[in-house]
Amino acid sequence: MNEHIVKSFEDELNTLAAECARMGGLTEAQVADAITAVVKKNAKLAADVVGRDDRLDVLEAEIERKAIRLIALRQPMANDLRRTVAAMKIASNLERCGDLAKNIAKRSLVIKDAGPMTALTRPLDRMGKLVLGRLKEVLDAYTSLDLERARAVWTRDDEVDEHYNSLFRELLTYMMGDPRTIEPCAHLLFVAKNLERIGDHATNIAEIVHYEITGEEMLSARPKTDALGLEEAP
Repeated sequence: MNEHIVKSFEDELNTLAAECARMGGLTEAQVADAITAVVKKNAKLAADVVGRDDRLDVLEAEIERKAIRLIALRQPMANDLRRTVAAMKIASNLERCGDLAKNIAKRSLVIKDAGPMTALTRPLDRMGKLVLGRLKEVLDAYTSLDLERARAVWTRDDEVDEHYNSLFRELLTYMMGDPRTIEPCAHLLFVAKNLERIGDHATNIAEIVHYEITGEEMLSARPKTDALGLEEAP
């Protein structure tokens, strides 16, 4: 393979990774704005998050198309193949995070007319910041090919579950204590579950980054705990 072809191939791989990183930045913004929309009861911001979701769908499709074309025409091997597949799989996880952010924003539109909810949204805000931090950290690990940062996100997966379980119990307590909070609390439970799933996608991305760098799968199963404190099957 001559020097020109090698450089062209490398440029295509770098462009694919850059577009995936750009999609990651947009996804972070979607999740952050969705959380703010719920906590601040900002209907305009929530509607904006819902409207921006199509952009992530388009980016995911474009990254997939370019990755498939690269595989078909360049027939990458070893690390180059892992880089190509990683970009495609990470884009898919980011698209799902965008869908979950849209779901969160839609919930905020439903509960925007509920009464004062500061006590209810404060723990949700804490969980949201934790999940957003995980997403940012794993995307930084991807762009810098930092194996240790990817592993750190993966090993701390339980922290998001613990926050969700705590919030689950807290919201149930509010609902039992005041029937007027049942409807908004039910919606907040769905918001919390969507945040927990975004945390799972961040962990998925950590596994993909690990494989891209090492060529090896994560050997240990992720410990998962449900809201009743029971260990879930991996």
